[in-house]
Amino acid sequence: MTSELKSLNEECGVFGVWGDSQAAELTYFGLHALQHRGQEGAGIVANQQGHLTGELGLGLLTEVFDQPDKLAALTGAAAIGHVRYATAGSSGIENIQPLLFNFTDHQVALAHNGNLTNAVSLRTELEQAGAIFHANSDTEVLMHLIQRHAAPTFKQRLKASLRQIKGGFAYLILTSDALYAALDPNGFRPLALGQLPNGAYVVASETCALDTVSAKFIRDVQPGEMIQIDDNGYQVEKYTTETQLSVCSMEFIYFARPDSTIYGVNVHQARERMGQQLAREHPVDADIVVGVPNSSLSAANGYAAASGIPYEMGLIKNQYSQRTFIQPTQRLREQGVRMKLSAVSAVVAGKKVALIDDSLVRGTTSNYIVRLLKEAGASEVHLLIASPPLRYPCFYGIDIENTRELMAANLTLPQMKTKIGADSLAFLSVAGLIDAIDLQSTAPYSGLCVAYFNGDYPTPLYDYAATFEPPRVLATT
Repeated sequence: MTSELKSLNEECGVFGVWGDSQAAELTYFGLHALQHRGQEGAGIVANQQGHLTGELGLGLLTEVFDQPDKLAALTGAAAIGHVRYATAGSSGIENIQPLLFNFTDHQVALAHNGNLTNAVSLRTELEQAGAIFHANSDTEVLMHLIQRHAAPTFKQRLKASLRQIKGGFAYLILTSDALYAALDPNGFRPLALGQLPNGAYVVASETCALDTVSAKFIRDVQPGEMIQIDDNGYQVEKYTTETQLSVCSMEFIYFARPDSTIYGVNVHQARERMGQQLAREHPVDADIVVGVPNSSLSAANGYAAASGIPYEMGLIKNQYSQRTFIQPTQRLREQGVRMKLSAVSAVVAGKKVALIDDSLVRGTTSNYIVRLLKEAGASEVHLLIASPPLRYPCFYGIDIENTRELMAANLTLPQMKTKIGADSLAFLSVAGLIDAIDLQSTAPYSGLCVAYFNGDYPTPLYDYAATFEPPRVLATT
């Protein structure tokens, strides 16, 4: 995905199974389909007749489970798993999930996708009341809240705790007798329920993971819902009625896999429509359309179809290069891109190129790709971004919590064009993005969160309000 080139990352992916004797193995396959959502660490916790055991580690899923016996040791008919990219807390082993808690009379495993906006204040309150934290991520906060509630059942304590936390979260919680899936009141992060041919249930961050294990899609987990899965089937409950659908638009732009479907909208087709709308809003005089591999290819195809300009494979991605994490210097970032991308001189030489990318963050990668194409002989490069300018921080599970490195938050459109070195630069409008995704919701912005583009956050910022940095540039010109 191009997000790996731009160092913009989502926190993680979760996957869970209830009712299959090969639950841990299925979880492994499901996590493999979600590897794009997190590559700093991975883990699986299995339930064998009420006893929870886990295996976790730093690195890719295949690196953590590099020996067959590690997976084979996780026996039982239920399991949850997690692939992590840190947005809150360090990337140390203590923060790798699922977190497994051992109490006197029970065990609980917890996996979390998202970011809590009141975790700091809650943690302070909990520590003052005597709670001891073993990690520094926001995930552990929920478990402490559950333990401190006085309700008689675990489910009641869980529902009460979910009402206390704020922000973006998709949780999988495994106990000795049930698997719980819970989504925040805005549905920022996707979460889907499916069923295997043998009747077992599966929950995953994306529907592509359901497809990987041959599970039939049942439904999306809705905002403010908690689903309990046990040997009697599944039960859907609302833990709050104060909900407003605000799906992260970044999921459709580049986080989710193109073969995933979120709230009834296929990601690939949404990206194609983004490209088509981009062509209508910003036509250019070009000979060929070139997409930046991989998540921009759908939008590039849409742009080509709507504009009538032929699509060509002018950039090639090395599919065998390892992921490059955020690098401390521009030189290292550019070297990471050079290892991943190369231009096809025979295709681009002497051509005016309409270059389609899904987003623009720092601008350093865009600058390098434009140079790459021009060095390969392109006579002109017109950079067209299939999303609006990123100007505002995200506090719900994406690692942009300040505006300092966001190019569009600090430079005008002409300044950005000059710095990148493109012959022209244009972005998809917010209205165009909303129309292209087409969630068909009556919620504000048709059920999408577009705060990263216009600053209209669907929730209070809580702990982040005091440090919020508005962009220096508010207009595209």
